[in-house]
Amino acid sequence: PDGNPRLRTAILAAKAVSMPADNIKKAIMRGTGELEGGQIDEVMFEGYGPGGAAVLVNVATDNRNRTVSEIRHMFTKNGGNLGESGCVRFMFDKKGYIAVERDKISEDKLMEIALEAGADDLVTEDPEYFEIYTAPEALQDVKSALEAKGVPIAASETSMIPQTPVTLDEGKSAQLMKLMEAIEEHDDVQNVWTAAELPESA
Repeated sequence: PDGNPRLRTAILAAKAVSMPADNIKKAIMRGTGELEGGQIDEVMFEGYGPGGAAVLVNVATDNRNRTVSEIRHMFTKNGGNLGESGCVRFMFDKKGYIAVERDKISEDKLMEIALEAGADDLVTEDPEYFEIYTAPEALQDVKSALEAKGVPIAASETSMIPQTPVTLDEGKSAQLMKLMEAIEEHDDVQNVWTAAELPESA
């Protein structure tokens, strides 16, 4: 973990949801091929949801053929289609993301700590959370700086942020939500992102 920021982030995320240390160790050993169960590959699937909205699906799988078949079926069943590698990824920027509840700290103080630690931006549009965006490699530094100042973090992850969010009508939004929920329930899926801005009524 000391020399691998992605592994360190994954371990911290697992600990944040109280995953037992033994399970974390076994997952690492499986991923490096030290344990039976096959090597784990991280794969990004790309496709289009209802209304043509770009969708990215990040998976960790020990059987790529099985997983791609199952993900393709979910897209098809829910009005979308799985595309070729590279078909939509260019529409997203990879960013570090941290959410902090608004009532935990003032905007000015949070901005001062975050920017000094290397954050790119602080967004204040959400009524409940301040949202901090960083370069992926700066995420851990900014998170550590906030924790050192006693700022409670509601969420932190590496995320794919759409460059130009698109708006769908209510029917297509509901279909897209159904597709994303189905994908999120798959055991191999780590994250799902879309370029669509989903209305509250969806």
